[in-house]
Amino acid sequence: MTEAQLKLANVNINVVVGQSVRALIQDVNLEIQPGEFVTVLGTNGAGKSTLFNAITGDLPLASGTVTLAGQDISTERPERRARLIARVFQDPKMGTAPRMSVAENLALASRRGQRLTLASRKLNSQLAHFKELAAQTGNGLEDALNKPTEQLSGGQRQALSLLMATMRNPELLLLDEHTAALDPHTSAAIMTLTDKIVQQNHLTCLMITHQLADALKYGNRMIILDAGRIVADYDAEAKAGLQEADLLQYFN
Repeated sequence: MTEAQLKLANVNINVVVGQSVRALIQDVNLEIQPGEFVTVLGTNGAGKSTLFNAITGDLPLASGTVTLAGQDISTERPERRARLIARVFQDPKMGTAPRMSVAENLALASRRGQRLTLASRKLNSQLAHFKELAAQTGNGLEDALNKPTEQLSGGQRQALSLLMATMRNPELLLLDEHTAALDPHTSAAIMTLTDKIVQQNHLTCLMITHQLADALKYGNRMIILDAGRIVADYDAEAKAGLQEADLLQYFN
């Protein structure tokens, strides 16, 4: 179980456009408690992925601080933050090594945050565990352990990305529209798997989605961004009383 609190204090991110400066994130103050599953909504360009990039260090802060699990990570490089943070992207091709087998990808993920050495991977001794892990996806991934990842379907590859991101229980899980590239049936299956993993492992999670139904169904908190600011923050009780019609006002 992770016990990670995430705190963003007075976070600002700017970009230079010509001779002017445009604010991408403006005075964001956000505190996520351990075990919260937060859905993140907003129009295109509202700052959702930019917020994630601020957390992972892929974009430098103009000002403010990011604290995770009691550590100020504001100035840490992205590869250092990756010890604590796992991210699943929209594109199923990201997050996996295409020419490595499913089992090899899982073996690599099992050593996330550890110092890599030339020691034997002991892959065969882990196959039974990997097969059990992959079986929970319900899409036949357990029968493809020796198949190169590039030969998987989009749904299988995204399921693998999710397993890889969560198998070592990261302090923070970021889901960046991770079902957007999938068909409705596969998307629903990945969301069911996502919820199961997050709940069973008590993960602290933020999930960007454009699917209002998913934003309402999953998670115990919801935030809405607009023009780089958090314009709404619903706790579990308030979120439970929302309907899709209530959210449409933010997308006009």
